[in-house]
Amino acid sequence: MKLIDRIALILVIVGALNWGSVGLFGFDCVAFLFGGQMGTFSRIIYSLVGIAGLWCITLLFRDYDHRD
Repeated sequence: MKLIDRIALILVIVGALNWGSVGLFGFDCVAFLFGGQMGTFSRIIYSLVGIAGLWCITLLFRDYDHRD
């Protein structure tokens, strides 16, 4: 797995955990840590997570050659 794939997967996991906390507890971790939903850093994090999600779509359609 390439480095960019791992970074994208980590960001998607962060996004999933954040949405889980919003759904279960009504608490937005990213907004709390980075200055509210409309804060500059929060918007950057949200954007990176969204881009990572789009990147991870490509993981579904890749044909991996398993050579060990």
